[in-house]
Amino acid sequence: MRKTLTILTILLLAVSAVYADTAVVYFSATGNTERVANVIADELRADLFELLPAEPYSSSDLNWRDEGSRVNEEHNDPSFRPELASSPDLSAYDTVFLGYPLWWGEAPHIVYTFIENSDLSGKTIIPFATSSSSPLGNSAENLEEAAPWSATWLEGMRFRSRANENTVTSWLDDLNL
Repeated sequence: MRKTLTILTILLLAVSAVYADTAVVYFSATGNTERVANVIADELRADLFELLPAEPYSSSDLNWRDEGSRVNEEHNDPSFRPELASSPDLSAYDTVFLGYPLWWGEAPHIVYTFIENSDLSGKTIIPFATSSSSPLGNSAENLEEAAPWSATWLEGMRFRSRANENTVTSWLDDLNL
């Protein structure tokens, strides 16, 4: 029994070591992207980092039907970059999954704040997004173009807002990481 436990412990440590260099970084306004990020982190045993705005979004801030809402004001000013409460140190990671909701078919400006102020040189970036209707479109390519550093960007994935765990794990299996 002791030998079996030792072998299982070694196997678990080996599996953990495979994904120890992977981080999942995400911004989620309503919890949909957070749910997908958690599945990815759990499945890969990766470290999870949430991008939080210095000024949190209220439900009225997120009301895209209100022309005066914060998200509309940000959307209407392409140069606007919301401040982050903090930014994760990703220097120890080789692979970064980057998650965000799609707002008007694009990543929210706070994700650009992160991209433009983080050094992810030489890393592999794997974008994923959530939306009830918008396709991934050019959102990942636009983030890559905004990055002041060079990295390997893999093709991203867009999940429905209420994506189930099987859909996410199937995509991860297809990545062959």
